[in-house]
Amino acid sequence: MQMVSEASRGSQLLPVLGDLVRFLRQLEGPDNPSPVAISVLRRLRDEGSARVTDLAKAERASQPGMTQLIGRMEKAGQVRRVPDPADGRAVRVEATADGLALLERTYAHYAATFDKMFAELDPADSDAIIQALPALRRLAQVRAENIRS
Repeated sequence: MQMVSEASRGSQLLPVLGDLVRFLRQLEGPDNPSPVAISVLRRLRDEGSARVTDLAKAERASQPGMTQLIGRMEKAGQVRRVPDPADGRAVRVEATADGLALLERTYAHYAATFDKMFAELDPADSDAIIQALPALRRLAQVRAENIRS
């Protein structure tokens, strides 16, 4: 059995992940939220409230673009602005119950779509993907830990 060199593992993984990310970005959910809005809601759910500037940086968006997105999400009832307890002049953004429900509906739609795709695969391929998930989670955790360090 030939071992794949360390340098080529990323080059093998990248196009597959890129295809899956593009697929998710193009997949229309039941409420049709933008991919960035879903990412913002996920971040707020997982990490708690944040300043608009921090959301823009984390999502690699411009400050004006994130401000506009947050304004649209606020009008839709998905987020709300709250005082920053550390700085009385600043505000933070937090997800609302409606925003979290939107996130859950969207993820349920994504999961159902992937379930249909899994049904089209050979069972051995489906099993191999599921068996690889713990290692992929660890890979994602390594990235998360390295970026935050």
